[in-house]
Amino acid sequence: MSGRRFTVVGTNNSFTCGNCGAQVEPLRNGSVRNHCPECLHSRHVDVLPGDRACTCHGIMEPVAVDQSGKKGWMITHRCQKCGFEGRNRAATDDPGQPDSWDALIAVSARRRD
Repeated sequence: MSGRRFTVVGTNNSFTCGNCGAQVEPLRNGSVRNHCPECLHSRHVDVLPGDRACTCHGIMEPVAVDQSGKKGWMITHRCQKCGFEGRNRAATDDPGQPDSWDALIAVSARRRD
């Protein structure tokens, strides 16, 4: 299988976090923000990354953080509604609204269920 599986369909928009209420701005680096930089929670909106075709819309809780050599810090999210798990790259390098190091450390310190 070759090529990117990421589909961008008007997805780099600002939003209000469904978990903590923070106002979240789009990434400035050309990628797409998919989680809150303050609490790291997301919303289950994709079937394939970036397609916004999922109808679940449950809150995705950050349950683990790990370091990937190629992609940097990766956050594993689990949907609180349906149990789906997915991984997303942390946005620690965004100049406008980087992911919180304190939140990343807090998730990495938790024991995974």
